[in-house]
Amino acid sequence: MENMYNLNIERAVLSAIIFDPEIYEEIASKLKPHDFYLPFHQHLFAAMEELSHEEKPIDEEFLRNKLKNKGKFDEVAMLDLLSVNPISNTAAYLSEIKAKSSKRALATLATEIRKTTIEDDLPADEVMNLVEKKLYEITQNSSNEDFRESQEITLAMLEEINRLKAMGNSKLIGTDTGFKNLNDKTSGFGKGDLVIVAARPAMGKTAFVLNMALRAIERDEGVAFFSLEMPAEQLMLRMLSAKTSIPLQSLRVGDLTDEQWSQLSAATNDISKKKLFVDDGGHATIHQVRSKLRKLKSRHPEISIAIIDYLQLMSGDGKEGRQQEVSEISRGLKQLARELQIPIVALSQLNRGLEARENKRPMLSDLRESGAIEQDADIILFVYRDDVYREAKEKEKEMKAKAEGKEYTSEFRKKSEEEAEIIIGKQRNGPTGTVDLVFQKRFTRFVDASHSPAFEVVYEDSDIPMNEGNIELPQI
Repeated sequence: MENMYNLNIERAVLSAIIFDPEIYEEIASKLKPHDFYLPFHQHLFAAMEELSHEEKPIDEEFLRNKLKNKGKFDEVAMLDLLSVNPISNTAAYLSEIKAKSSKRALATLATEIRKTTIEDDLPADEVMNLVEKKLYEITQNSSNEDFRESQEITLAMLEEINRLKAMGNSKLIGTDTGFKNLNDKTSGFGKGDLVIVAARPAMGKTAFVLNMALRAIERDEGVAFFSLEMPAEQLMLRMLSAKTSIPLQSLRVGDLTDEQWSQLSAATNDISKKKLFVDDGGHATIHQVRSKLRKLKSRHPEISIAIIDYLQLMSGDGKEGRQQEVSEISRGLKQLARELQIPIVALSQLNRGLEARENKRPMLSDLRESGAIEQDADIILFVYRDDVYREAKEKEKEMKAKAEGKEYTSEFRKKSEEEAEIIIGKQRNGPTGTVDLVFQKRFTRFVDASHSPAFEVVYEDSDIPMNEGNIELPQI
């Protein structure tokens, strides 16, 4: 057990803070109270944190008073600590404390694994999920095993309010969606949000989230993309078309001018340096997504968003029917988003029943297996382009006329740019309504509309009112 802690090193670090309180913040950015082995050392470091927040001196007198008031003061342990010679370079000491803290956590995990596997007899999938989750927490050293106390929560909230105040009048407080008009209505996607993007076929479901991904990597953020329907090379072709303004069809056949080849070369060189990770295996369970995303986020903390295309192609354990599977998947994705503190965007299909309506704009009830998805999602966005239905209706009329031997002149004219709507069907912490975009068909690209109409504000009662080509991608 002696290799699990070193009290002399713990005393040296705490003593150094008392003798030179200026170094507290640097040490606090690397250590947490639970990293110390001795309970008194844990209490002392927590008291230092409280004094720092209260803007009071971190000295012997204030520490004594605070710990005595809490009934956690130990005179002998304090004298042992103060008798240690102060150190000037704490880096090596911090690493040692951190390493031993991780070893203790691993030892505790080993005990938990034995208990859940043998005594509790949990299913193998649940045990694996527990192990992966705990290992991720140990890696991040961010495990919160107890209730969070009111003081910690309020302090964290005040820090967040101060962060937002420092941003001035910016409406963007979460992850940038890539679209100004959508940011204005959502304030960005929040850390831990489950965002559902739903549409009927041909609406550009995939193109919309690819545009989000492209703009995220252009901001040097990391993106994890699970493509269960399309090979990574096809995703990249669409992304390159959106980035270069070279028509997608021209890229597919390689029919490019010299200038376009130069543009393509520059764009591929730029994207190849970005943190885009694509898993295009074509099949994924919630357990596989959890495992892969935890590992990726651990190796690449810059990952700011994960995208899954699409939810209905994922599978669960299949024990109690598809409804139960979807419920397990949506709940699992929401929990994973909170755990990793990133938004997870999942594409979803809509029921074809809406095709029978005169007004084909989607509603929450149009979501497939809507009960679980609607409940777990923080934000639900519908992609809608009226021209898709107008064109289909005109073709139907034309075919009917031909079948009757009549001539028919279609009134529909194809446009290079079509009006598009992003309908916010649900937003847990904000209003619902519609955002106007423009869809540039040749480049599979959505852009902000030059004007944005009046936005209807509707709050929920329960919510707070306020394998083509030769392009290689890193695999998850």
